[in-house]
Amino acid sequence: MTQSSPERIVVRIPGKLFIAGEYAVVTPGQPAVLAAVDLGVTVTLDPAAPARVVASTGYKTLTWTPASPGIDVSDEEHGLDYVVAALTVMEDLRRERSIPDGVFALDIDSGLDDGAGRKFGLGSSAAVTVGVVRAVGSHLGLALTPDEEYRVAMLATLSVSPDASGGDVAASTHGGWIFYRSPDRKALAAAGALEVERRLRLPAWEVGEIVPIEPPTDLDLVVGWTGAPASTRSLVSAVQAAVERGDVDHPAFLSDSRSAVLALRDAFAADDATAAQAALRQARRVLRDLAAASGVEIETADLREMCDIIEGMGAAAKASGAGGGDCGVALVHPTVERDALERAWRDLGVVPLALSVTVTEGDERVG
Repeated sequence: MTQSSPERIVVRIPGKLFIAGEYAVVTPGQPAVLAAVDLGVTVTLDPAAPARVVASTGYKTLTWTPASPGIDVSDEEHGLDYVVAALTVMEDLRRERSIPDGVFALDIDSGLDDGAGRKFGLGSSAAVTVGVVRAVGSHLGLALTPDEEYRVAMLATLSVSPDASGGDVAASTHGGWIFYRSPDRKALAAAGALEVERRLRLPAWEVGEIVPIEPPTDLDLVVGWTGAPASTRSLVSAVQAAVERGDVDHPAFLSDSRSAVLALRDAFAADDATAAQAALRQARRVLRDLAAASGVEIETADLREMCDIIEGMGAAAKASGAGGGDCGVALVHPTVERDALERAWRDLGVVPLALSVTVTEGDERVG
């Protein structure tokens, strides 16, 4: 009698868009609004694989083995920092919960670039991290809740990028539209020597918040990609340097950003499309003022023209995320002529992205 192979686990993780609250959200407790989108990452775990390997398009295949703590990798120049970080946290958690060791392979397929390797700026690192956590968690039978999954993925993310707000991680774990506040990441980093189980329950998380929200029923989210990838880490560092020099009135910036984000959240709750568009315009002004004070180009010429086209059609738009390229987002009434809008964008060199806001999916087991 032939014994069937264990089922492969396939998880699909959405990418994200920042809608409002960028830059301020890196300060613990500062709010932001994000949306999870239906372009994302697929992670496949094969429990019948003969070796512990990670395969991802554009990267060398990575072999790893359990260590104590964490894991050992076959090649330190792997470029898969977030994958290794996620595997490290999951391996530590497995040992802490006395779950038997096992061999499995991971295959990672990203839909968050244009096929030529140019990323859209939709949070690929966060989606990959969440994908590894979810696939391995499912394989180990951990039954992580979305909040636990977020916290595990955040611990992995912060080991690579200590200043990350985690908004993209929250969007990828929870899906849909979310109102987000970041936890106290310095306190989490300071507790890095503790067991994972203890770090998952630290008071530092209580500063943060993840709340599902719904946009006004008569507004559509429209997204355009400039074709110019941007480095979030470099842009955030440049703004932080300007803050440290005293070029930016940081308390005033945080207050202005908080006001815009709360106005957007409240407009969503009231199903008020006009107020939501006004709040998005307010958020755009906040970023433009920050750019002027810091000397950092957040709204590039393409993003500015793209947003101005939208404004000329009676809608509201702004740069998404750290700016400097990547995507712009708009809240558009269905009566706006979408074909004319997209033609104008294409004439500018901006690519309209066919995105929808999406919830996260459960894992799929394939025999």
